[in-house]
Amino acid sequence: MNASAPAPAQRAFLFDMDGTIVDNMAFHTRSWLAFFERQGRTLDADAFFRDTAGRHGREIIAQYLGEDADHATLLAEKEVVYREMYGPHLATVAGFDALTASARDNQVALVVGSAAPTENIDFTLDGLDLRRRFDAIVGASDVERGKPHPDVFLKGARLAGALPEHCIVFEDAPLGVEAARRAGMRAVVLTTTLPAAAFAEFDNIICIAPDFSQLDVEALFASQPAAFAAGTPTT
Repeated sequence: MNASAPAPAQRAFLFDMDGTIVDNMAFHTRSWLAFFERQGRTLDADAFFRDTAGRHGREIIAQYLGEDADHATLLAEKEVVYREMYGPHLATVAGFDALTASARDNQVALVVGSAAPTENIDFTLDGLDLRRRFDAIVGASDVERGKPHPDVFLKGARLAGALPEHCIVFEDAPLGVEAARRAGMRAVVLTTTLPAAAFAEFDNIICIAPDFSQLDVEALFASQPAAFAAGTPTT
């Protein structure tokens, strides 16, 4: 009698939300700049994005307004500005619906791994009726450290029952790709926010694309960067 074949390892797609599921980073940057103007700070938009994309909002406020600032109140004020600006434009990035449907057909777990606060996750996922598609949702309130630390992706993988080497992260920001690298995960970069050249230093990227429309589930899992070998996550 032949022994039963081992069950296939659980695979997972982990999606950053802002700038990846939805193309909204310009609205986040504009709302941050408007918020800081009210606080008497004028910031350069490009430098601000490079320094903060993927980080927790409370970390951003602490950096620019100090550790003693009322982080919760100030962040809530900023996020109201963002939701008012972006609400009329809420939509998924091209190809997202088809890729996630294909992933489901291929028994790939789907996870959100975002630095966004709960209110913004609710605003996006419920506003687009996406919550039911995901096996797990990890946001800023669920981990101690934001990107580039790997916490959000490692927790998402654990909830999905997938090992890091069987996970692929979708990101639009260098800090997020670095978080994936530290988690021991491959990454797909969407150039919704930054050009491909902004990611030249990373050795865990398997694909750079303008959106999801040309991506194939099995081709992604078969891809492996020459310089990347999944291993023990770093901190």
